Amino acid sequence: MCLAIPGKLESISVELDDTFRIGRVSFEGVIKEVNLALVNEAKIGDYLLVHVGAAIAIINEEEAIKTMAVLKDLGEEI
Repeated sequence: MCLAIPGKLESISVELDDTFRIGRVSFEGVIKEVNLALVNEAKIGDYLLVHVGAAIAIINEEEAIKTMAVLKDLGEEI
């Protein structure tokens, strides 16, 4: 089973061009670098679904909060 985790884009740390960007994403305070190539329109403050180090979609804040709550209820450690 594959799982994408929601996180908030805090900064864009590397911007080589519009295609290859790396962002710093907060997963409830844990910051990870994430590839933003699949979400070119992502901007600081957006919530992203991240799978294996790559952002795969932009989601709204409400959906991100709901998803995190479900994961916590399932006992998943983020």
